[in-house]
Amino acid sequence: MTAGSARTSASAERLRQWAPLLVLAGLCVLIGFFNTNFYSFGNLVRLLNSAAIPIVLCMGATFIILMGSIDLSVEGVVALCAVIASLLVANDVNQVAIGLAAVPVALALGGAMGFANGWLHIKLKTPSFMTTLGMGFVGLGIATAILAGLTVRISDQTFRYLSLGRVFGIPMAVWIALASFIVAYVIQERTRFGRWIYAIGTDEVTARQAGIPIERTRILAFTLAGVFAGMAGVLAAAQFGQGCALIANGRLFTTVAAIVVGGTALSGGVGSVVNSVIGVLIVVVLANGMVLMGIQPYVQQGVQGLLIIAAVALALDRSRLAVVK
Repeated sequence: MTAGSARTSASAERLRQWAPLLVLAGLCVLIGFFNTNFYSFGNLVRLLNSAAIPIVLCMGATFIILMGSIDLSVEGVVALCAVIASLLVANDVNQVAIGLAAVPVALALGGAMGFANGWLHIKLKTPSFMTTLGMGFVGLGIATAILAGLTVRISDQTFRYLSLGRVFGIPMAVWIALASFIVAYVIQERTRFGRWIYAIGTDEVTARQAGIPIERTRILAFTLAGVFAGMAGVLAAAQFGQGCALIANGRLFTTVAAIVVGGTALSGGVGSVVNSVIGVLIVVVLANGMVLMGIQPYVQQGVQGLLIIAAVALALDRSRLAVVK
């Protein structure tokens, strides 16, 4: 490789790393130019609140994509955990009311579903997208069967405080999302598990030869993603004050879109939870800005689709791909 081509490659890599942040900054400037209300404190709080649940979901899903896999069970796990949590606090359906103890139950359920994703994926040697898609349908089916298609209303205000309560004027859901990010960041940067994730996503054959426990790492990653999805289910139930099988509609698209837009490559090994947070903010800011500018909903969907295509094109390291499937 010549010195000129090496400099070009290094410049392209730097651009790839900084592109999501530059896009976010550009969006904020552009939207603020057309509507100054974008910078109001109330709107910024709404942006953060809208980003809270997607951030929690992305923390777990990022680890899966960093391995070069995909988790399509998000909506099923969130829906089932939200339904179970809503049935375990004061509600209009039954007399069971264990209060905030419902939270660890929902997290354990999410973790169990994530473990099932990883275990089936490894033991049956089925593609992750098919395994998790099936588990997602299982979760949605069970959630629908439990409530027979109905909705359970939550009357436990302590439980609802997890989303609606405010500390220093910021919703509790945002603080929980921040705590989730810190946990995920520490796992990514300060643990062997985090390093193993990158190694598997970069080159699984080499990682196996280096003695990394591939199967165990994959199962643990899916389990962790399930725990984060369980937390998202709790926040969704607390936010809407109800539990139903449809509560997670659209969450899968937002999760994958945000991770990809943030610069995490679907091929694995490139990206981070920091990128995913930036990706969530890009998606949320774009949606909020288009509403403020009065853009029609069908146009908004088209813009989001173009954004995803552009993000994938920027994040993809083509030097690592012999073929494009």
